[in-house]
Amino acid sequence: MQVQLESTTKIVHLKINGVSVPARIWQGHTATGIPCHAFVTRIAVAADQDTTEFDRELAEQAAPTPEVLAIPLRLIL
Repeated sequence: MQVQLESTTKIVHLKINGVSVPARIWQGHTATGIPCHAFVTRIAVAADQDTTEFDRELAEQAAPTPEVLAIPLRLIL
């Protein structure tokens, strides 16, 4: 499966092994156009890569779609 995602401004906290972990919600769609979202807690590139462009793009954040804004907290905690 291939998914195209973009970072949003929405951050939630996930409980992982009893610990609250911040996760940014990324929104997008599959290759066939099905809308989806992901809870991203970490993202990285190889240490030997020039990250200048990556860092610039990572700072870009879209407004969350109404579907992402409406994610019930009961699904997260």
